[in-house]
Amino acid sequence: MTTPSPSARKPRRPRSLARRGAEITAGVMLMILSPIIGGPLIPGPFGFIGSAIGLALVLRNSHWARKRYVAFKRRYPKIARWVDMGLRRRKRPRPE
Repeated sequence: MTTPSPSARKPRRPRSLARRGAEITAGVMLMILSPIIGGPLIPGPFGFIGSAIGLALVLRNSHWARKRYVAFKRRYPKIARWVDMGLRRRKRPRPE
């Protein structure tokens, strides 16, 4: 059985503006509330995991946040490597 090449896949439908706004809002709320709730109220790593999920939602939907993240990666490459591992992102080569 053969698998289709990546270029032969169907293009994704763009997300609606309302859905993108809802995902950005949910991501920001997760980043704000997860350390507050996860610290004293819920034992375990919920604060870290919730913040990572919120960051992923915001980075997925906001061009401004992606630009800020790229600037952060250039300034702090060692820390950004850990963030990429937490978000399960592949390292992309820097354009020269």
